This record gives sequence, C-alpha cells and structure tokens, in this order.
Amino acid sequence: MRQERIDASQMELLEKVVSIKRVTKVVKGGRNFKFTALVVVGDGKGHVGAGLGKATEIPEAIRKGKEDAMKKMIKVTLNDNDSITHDVVGKFGSSSVLLKTAPDGTGVIAGGPARAVIEMAGIKNIRTKSLGSNNKQNVVLATLEGLRDVKTPEDVARLRGKSIEEITG
Repeated sequence: MRQERIDASQMELLEKVVSIKRVTKVVKGGRNFKFTALVVVGDGKGHVGAGLGKATEIPEAIRKGKEDAMKKMIKVTLNDNDSITHDVVGKFGSSSVLLKTAPDGTGVIAGGPARAVIEMAGIKNIRTKSLGSNNKQNVVLATLEGLRDVKTPEDVARLRGKSIEEITG
C-alpha cells in the first residue's frame, strides 16, 4: 500500500467544523476549561483530511484542528460521475461506515459527520450508512479510512495481474 504525502500549502482549502467539545479538568484551584475542535478540510477535488485541535479558546482550537487536518490529507479516487469507484466499508474503533457508489443525480445521502468528509472531498453522488458507534470523531475517521481504501480499476488490475478490460467487464 503506497501512501503519498499531499502538500496542502498550494491548495485552496475549504474547512468544516464537525464538533466543538468543552473539556473540564478539576484542579485544586477550581476548574480548567479547554475546547476540542474536530475539523475536516478539503479542496472539493478529491483531497480531504480531518484533524483535532485542543486549546483554551475556540478559535485557537479550530486553527489547530485545521493545521492537523492539513497534515493528514488523503487523495480520494473518484469515477466519472463524482462517486467512488466501488462499495467499501471504513472502520475505526467501534464505528463502521458503509460507502456505496451511486449513479449520477443521486446526490449525497449521508449523516452529519460522514457528510462533512464527503462534501469536503468533492464527492457528488454517494450513499452511506453509519453502523456501530455514532461518536462523531470515530465516524469521521471511519469515513476517511473507507475513502483511503477505494482503489481505481487500474490499481486492481495491476494487483491481480490482469488487464483493465477483464476487471471492468
């Protein structure tokens, strides 16, 4: 499995904040409040990433989350009608997300956290179903894991040692 680094500095990136949580730590002098922001970034053309930012102020947590997401960007393989090339299940923790290819005109059928990842990736036609835990962070990471596993027909043909015509039918 080859993993290539994506340079996010030259891309025009969109960002979406999926969740902001307030975390409290009780110490001798009282309570310490911090914020955790789950941010998804993408260029709408097949690149997407998700990151977590933690800070004492919300804008700072979002900024850190965006930076973290830019470091963890992946390339998503899309077919002619802006959908994925084959059905796949992404798993992370106890969350599973089923990603199904869809014909042109279907639109994005997805729940909140999975929808954020899919829209930032630029996928226009897809059906998804979140299975197992519906923890937002795990659903986002499961969706990314599923998108990472999508292969092109060329990749499958090369792995199996066959021609593309034999794979696509």
